[in-house]
Amino acid sequence: MVVSLTDLREEIDSIDTQLVELLARRQKITGKVGAYKKTIGKAIYDPVREAELIAERRTLAESLSVSPDLIEDLLRRIMRESYQSQHNSYRCLLPNTKVVVVGGAGALGSRFVDMFNRSGYEVVVFEESDWPNAGAIFSDAKLVIISVPIQVTESVISQLPKLNEECILADLTSLKHQPLQAMLEQHNGPVVGLHPMFGPDVPNFVKQVVVVCDGRDEHKYQWLIEQLKLWGAILEVDQAKQHDSSMEIIQAMRHFTTYVYGRFLAKQDPNLDQLLRLSSPIYRLELAMTGRLFAQNSQLYADIIYSAEDIETLAESFCSELTSALSDLKNKDKVAFKQSFEGVANWFGDTSSQFLVESRTMLKTAHDAKSVKQLSSK
Repeated sequence: MVVSLTDLREEIDSIDTQLVELLARRQKITGKVGAYKKTIGKAIYDPVREAELIAERRTLAESLSVSPDLIEDLLRRIMRESYQSQHNSYRCLLPNTKVVVVGGAGALGSRFVDMFNRSGYEVVVFEESDWPNAGAIFSDAKLVIISVPIQVTESVISQLPKLNEECILADLTSLKHQPLQAMLEQHNGPVVGLHPMFGPDVPNFVKQVVVVCDGRDEHKYQWLIEQLKLWGAILEVDQAKQHDSSMEIIQAMRHFTTYVYGRFLAKQDPNLDQLLRLSSPIYRLELAMTGRLFAQNSQLYADIIYSAEDIETLAESFCSELTSALSDLKNKDKVAFKQSFEGVANWFGDTSSQFLVESRTMLKTAHDAKSVKQLSSK
């Protein structure tokens, strides 16, 4: 019996429909899982459970002659959606607690306001117009979070009225040493510096890194640390000065070089549609990361870059490397290029191979996004 292409496609369509229906069933169950986790106070993100599940499904895929990588990619995408379906509410670890978020109407501050609200805390957003009533607003607060631009953080901290000695004072700025010192001088109670390593556009806090810089009375703010974990955040404890030094590379220099590359593109003024049409997945991803910077608030990035203590020295060092590489290019010195290349490769060591593997999924996603856009535009 000859099977037609139409018959085969109808069979595939039927299977795809079943997949969608199964995903709908799974989503309902994960919603119930989220409700149960809230009841028992279990974190939304369980790395052990996730790793075990993926390992088991990869083994099953191999036994069925299905690509394990395909199954892992699919499961990770499904899990991201599952975490979002569990994002409705969380257990409150310290009931009857008033949380004041200074700058809570801002992009990042509002995310924390939302998370505390989802957890059943009494949340008050404090903005500049509220200073006349500061005494009353802060008097019974058990947690005060400073979420204002870097350049005014220390000034805002210095204006705080006397807080209850059991009140926790925390901040969310991307630099930690000076704000932490300012909080320790202003408040005699528990103090902690927090740096969320993500933007306000994340769907939830699952797998998002929050750096914790201990200040004073660590045991008194452990409930806050546990609340962050309950939301799914990954906490990394670091010393404030070490953190700031790392941020100069991770944030300030990265944003600065991206900014310069954006300036270069704008001056060259190539046809952007043409670049996108002809770009490989890796270049599209790099271009997307550049464009992403310029889709956001210029003041935010100016604060991050210009507030970095050693940014001028780092930028000059980067410029020196660029000048040296340009000299090799002018001299057509491929030997020097290869020697430098191998030197950098040795510095990365095995991590470069790890990055190669990790980047494949991102590149596939970038390639798929490009293909979908091209089709939709036709």
